[in-house]
Amino acid sequence: SWSGVRRESEGAIFLELKKLRHWNQKGQNRALEFDAARVLFLQNTLRENGGQGTLVDSSKETRIPLTSGRKLDTLNYVARIGIGKQEMNVLVDTGSDLTWVQCSPCSNCYQQMDSLYSPSSSYIPIPCNSSSCGSLQISSGCASATATSSAAGTCSYDVSYGDGSSTHGDIATDTLTLGTDTIGDFIFGCGHNNRGLFGGAAGLLGLGRGSPSLTFQAFNRYNGVFSYCLPSSQETTGSLVLGDPFSTSGYNSTAFIYASMIQDPQVPTYYLLNLTGVSVGGVYISAPSSSTLGTASSGRTLIDSGTVITRLGPSLYKAVRDEFVKQAIGLPPASSFSILDTCFNLSGFAAVNIPTLQFHLSSSHGAPGGDVQMSVDSSGILYVVNNDASQACLALASLQSESEYQIIGNYQQQNLRIIYDVKESKVGFAPETCR
Repeated sequence: SWSGVRRESEGAIFLELKKLRHWNQKGQNRALEFDAARVLFLQNTLRENGGQGTLVDSSKETRIPLTSGRKLDTLNYVARIGIGKQEMNVLVDTGSDLTWVQCSPCSNCYQQMDSLYSPSSSYIPIPCNSSSCGSLQISSGCASATATSSAAGTCSYDVSYGDGSSTHGDIATDTLTLGTDTIGDFIFGCGHNNRGLFGGAAGLLGLGRGSPSLTFQAFNRYNGVFSYCLPSSQETTGSLVLGDPFSTSGYNSTAFIYASMIQDPQVPTYYLLNLTGVSVGGVYISAPSSSTLGTASSGRTLIDSGTVITRLGPSLYKAVRDEFVKQAIGLPPASSFSILDTCFNLSGFAAVNIPTLQFHLSSSHGAPGGDVQMSVDSSGILYVVNNDASQACLALASLQSESEYQIIGNYQQQNLRIIYDVKESKVGFAPETCR
């Protein structure tokens, strides 16, 4: 684990090395393989694609603790929510619209920490011949009373994530509890047949832009705004905040800087930004232009809580990696790990200096020069594989081709308050020690 003090003027971060409880390599490798599969799924979705809940009370914001999923064998982040009368841990995913949980009766369920959701008295399956079912993009029509459904004639869904992970079941409504808030008639997936690498979580909380995400269903309640701070260790807790209690600044009173969302009706689920370049230790590296690469997707970048490691286009990644290695003076190399190809052996060091990392993003929200800089926290620059830091890798990876969409993953989002404002079409950043 790392603790760091940012030295912006020197273009470096001073990191102290501390020994903390660590995952075994097999578990980490499996999680990063899942991350690679998720990226492939996102790219395929982007290539192929080129009803609101009833508010039970009138509050305008709510806060939910957000924790590392490592205790559940996942590198994603976990929130505790309530559906009906049950509480459960779910993965927080800005790249998915559907909220779903594993449901009883279950013909095929992976092992989870909580008890399976059992339909409550407030649970209402949506009929497959209803307008509600027909209007849902994730609907797969009428279910038969088979192992994938609890009742014939129910609106069903079938979602595959491209890595062998999938969920199948009924679309229904129930009361959703988020902290102190409740949302009645919340549309969600009751999964009777599920498999994949979701760790020990009960399912997913969909925070995408499209229907039927929580963002969409509770738009009138929270005005299309949510934010989170992702903690950098298992020992700390972050938060997911629905609504905008911050006004212009985060918990630590640092002003937000805002990047502009790109509107693309072909991919309504995702939050797209325009990455113009990356700074390594204060050295600016411009992203290749569309004309240079001959691809329309140049610069288009997803910000995604469900992807772990940031992916850059091959040419930009190579330039960033080479500059990082150039500035990482005196750090001995180590073998690569999984998808991470640039690693160092820091086992003989009590502390090291590493280059800072900033993403430059287009902004039409009063930013000087037309872009803003998302500064990556010290915890998000190196991925430490071993407890003795004998394998500490640059936490970035290359895409397979220049035509793929770049992705800012959750590892680079740690210790930032990131606010999504769908109504104003912008994403804001402010440094924050998650609490």
